[in-house]
Amino acid sequence: MSCPVNAVTLTATGTVNGGRARLKGINYIGTAVVGSIVVRDGGASGTTVLDLATPGVVNSFDIMIPTDGILCETDIHVTLTQVTSATFFYE
Repeated sequence: MSCPVNAVTLTATGTVNGGRARLKGINYIGTAVVGSIVVRDGGASGTTVLDLATPGVVNSFDIMIPTDGILCETDIHVTLTQVTSATFFYE
């Protein structure tokens, strides 16, 4: 059985979803400077569940998370550094 997938686009640090959810994928646009996407469960000071380094290339990248994705019990909070925009896919 499959579940509906939702999408949220952020252009700055913020909350993707305010409840329990599974992160399934990310599409982001990087900048000419090396940066990062840090995903936390439990707000800005929550547990880090994904720390993704972004290359210093102005381009669009797709990150697909295999199997059931990454489960965040409380919420999905993201810190964007040197990322122009990122779309997060979750269920």
